[in-house]
Amino acid sequence: MKENLPIILVWIIVGLVVWYLISKVYFEIKISWQRKNAVERSKNVLIWQVNEKIAPILPWFPYNYKDLVFIGKWVDYIVFDGLSKGNLNEIVFLEVKSGNSGLNRNETMIKNCIKNKKIAYDILRIKN
Repeated sequence: MKENLPIILVWIIVGLVVWYLISKVYFEIKISWQRKNAVERSKNVLIWQVNEKIAPILPWFPYNYKDLVFIGKWVDYIVFDGLSKGNLNEIVFLEVKSGNSGLNRNETMIKNCIKNKKIAYDILRIKN
């Protein structure tokens, strides 16, 4: 058994070196992929942000840009349709989406709340 000990130690060392090299290559590939993925996601977010900001100046946009208030979180715009002309027709909560993207959980809850007419108007007075 003692004569096999150096061979066993060599195999253990070789195994550890091979394991180290394989794990190093694996993590380098994984980190590289994650960086590319993060850059791609970042580009998509930037494109989406630009799209929601330029939507009101597109020729087919259905509302007057003077009637818009940009919110940007959960609802992109609140449209006071007709207010700039002195005749408020309706108030619209507008979410700008691109492609086939759908509403997230919060946006869906907001949509359902509006559809169920669970909307209120409140005034907060601050005393001087």
